[in-house]
Amino acid sequence: MKLGIPKGLLYCKYHTFIETFFKELGAEIVTSQDTDKYILNLGTKYCVDEACLPIKIFHGHVASIKDKCDIMLIPRIMQIQKREFICPKFCGLPEMIINDIPNMPLSLNYPIYAFSKVKRRNWLLKSGLIFTKNIFKINAAYKKALSAQENHKLLLDTSGFPIKTALVSHPYNLYDTFINMNIVKKLNKLGMGIVTEESINESIINSEVDHLFKKPFWHFARNSYGFSIYAAENKKVDGIIYISSFACGIDSVVIELIKNRLKDFPMLILKIDEQTGEAGFNTRLEAFSDMLKRRCANL
Repeated sequence: MKLGIPKGLLYCKYHTFIETFFKELGAEIVTSQDTDKYILNLGTKYCVDEACLPIKIFHGHVASIKDKCDIMLIPRIMQIQKREFICPKFCGLPEMIINDIPNMPLSLNYPIYAFSKVKRRNWLLKSGLIFTKNIFKINAAYKKALSAQENHKLLLDTSGFPIKTALVSHPYNLYDTFINMNIVKKLNKLGMGIVTEESINESIINSEVDHLFKKPFWHFARNSYGFSIYAAENKKVDGIIYISSFACGIDSVVIELIKNRLKDFPMLILKIDEQTGEAGFNTRLEAFSDMLKRRCANL
């Protein structure tokens, strides 16, 4: 059986686990190509206008391989941490895809509660039984996938520059070079290094979040807030660049919380959608770089 896996959203974080698990069960993996203009155009063709750029791009990844597989993985990610949720669009993603894109194959879309061992096992069993009825084989595939995932580390750290910036966003904006227009390369070329949330321990993020009057309801909000505050107040970086998808309700709240806490700390907000032009993007990065260099020279 051919399993389609779109290279969008949280594929960057969990593809090692997913691909290892299903390969061990005998599935033939069909992945979409890396995000490019073709994928974006497909996504904007099928997705509703109100959706954010990452959701549109996910539509494009699905549409590009829907005729090449027998079943499509559309992850319905509900929770990663206990008492925290992620974007509501993740919860309804299968319905969006199935109703937006015609002639879809069968989809694998059982809810995923990653924090719960019991619920995680339920997902593994339900998904695995589609490919094999051998429970022992499913358990062995899970153990191997878990081991592979533990050795897979996401880390964008090019801090060996005189000027350092915290690059903050949801993972799919940070690790898709088409979405962010290869921002890491652009910043390095301007003499600026970058640090991301993966470079600090999660306990540090949690300790910063504890200062809020209420714990954030959203998983990505907690990470972005905690990392930004820690990096700025402990002088780990000279500035913050926040990449935000246009119309992202979660980001609109988190950005204001960060600004309120850090006051006049240098912070650049880059809004992205399918209409974002690279020329304007470059100009803002250059201006921010010049400002940080002048500021550091005067300290």
